[in-house]
Amino acid sequence: MTSAIPPTTAVVLPGTGSDEVFVRAVFAGPLRALGIRLIAPPPPPGDRLADGYLEELDRLAAEHGPLLVGGISFGAHLSVEWAARNPAHCTGLLAALPAWNGPAGRAPASLAARLSADLVAENGVDGALAKSSDGVPVWLSAELGRAWRRHGDGLAASLRTAAGHPAPSLEDLKGLDVPAGIGACVDDPIHPAEVARAWAEALPRAEVGESTLTALGADRESLGRATVLAWLKARTH
Repeated sequence: MTSAIPPTTAVVLPGTGSDEVFVRAVFAGPLRALGIRLIAPPPPPGDRLADGYLEELDRLAAEHGPLLVGGISFGAHLSVEWAARNPAHCTGLLAALPAWNGPAGRAPASLAARLSADLVAENGVDGALAKSSDGVPVWLSAELGRAWRRHGDGLAASLRTAAGHPAPSLEDLKGLDVPAGIGACVDDPIHPAEVARAWAEALPRAEVGESTLTALGADRESLGRATVLAWLKARTH
């Protein structure tokens, strides 16, 4: 199977308030097994989050040629937005945990990002982390602790930028005729599996790979494997 995959560079973006460290933990192993090089750019600061990542994808496509692009949550939204604008520069999609379609409205992930931004603005990063840790799994609390502190003073602006940025519409997805793997955690209320399935139904060549947050807590690569395996299945369409 590996030999049938041409040399490829994958660029994968993190979700809101997350970072490239988490992206590498999720995707580096599954992609390496296929001989695919992963580039995981760090988050642009503050309200440059969306525009900065879209510009970085432009730069990397100019440097490396057509890209396999993807992301986790908001990173998945941005990668598909870029692919829809640059179809000739996209060879496929790895979209894990998409959170909504079109305008955010009252999507759970958007509301959560707004609440987190308010907490950070009122309490600082460390104070917000202390208030956010109740009932949160230990692994997720540790991930947020690292990533939020790395965002620093720009975190609240970054969260608000992601919360208000429209996701690709289902119409946008219908025009992307590339193999797409959509990863879902069926027990994740912030990134409903129904959204992943709607994305896969709209995309011409897509499969859904399912896992769980419980598995992700024990093994970060579980989400990457589910997404990459779905992409491999979509390549046979």
